Amino acid sequence: MAGIDESLNFKPVRIAVLVVSDTRTMETDTSGQTLADRLTEAGHVLADRKIVIDDRQLVRQAVQSWIADPKVDAVITSGGTGLTGRDVTVEALTPLFDKVIDGFSAVFHQVSFQTVGLSTLQSRAVAGLAGSTFVFCLPGSTGAVKDGWDQILKYQLDSRYRPCNMVELMPRLTEV
Repeated sequence: MAGIDESLNFKPVRIAVLVVSDTRTMETDTSGQTLADRLTEAGHVLADRKIVIDDRQLVRQAVQSWIADPKVDAVITSGGTGLTGRDVTVEALTPLFDKVIDGFSAVFHQVSFQTVGLSTLQSRAVAGLAGSTFVFCLPGSTGAVKDGWDQILKYQLDSRYRPCNMVELMPRLTEV
């Protein structure tokens, strides 16, 4: 049965959080704060946290710097995954992916459907592997961030989750 095996040791993951928004500041950013709080409460390390405006180049630069940093294992973004003209996170980041994690989007939409119904169609949540760094792109709402973390990432970034998790893959991500 799937779940946390308490007999195993927990291995913290170093996670950077990027919020993509034209209007939020560190003081008003509930989505980024929710991610930061949840991941540290789970025992992970908040490697960095930034807010950038909805600009393709700025989004890409922020994430590229973390991909290049050996002290960052995973990046979670919030915002810019919708359908409007200013939503550019997907376009900015998918070219960086060496591999797309198709299942993330599929599972995110299943989880999101339980919360927002058919409105989940308006999200382009996506994930991929860039070098040896996992990149997860969530919508900008605090509810979507909670769904993504509480129902998916909290488990897949926990080394004790069985039958398998993404943490156990980390040492093998750069195999040739």
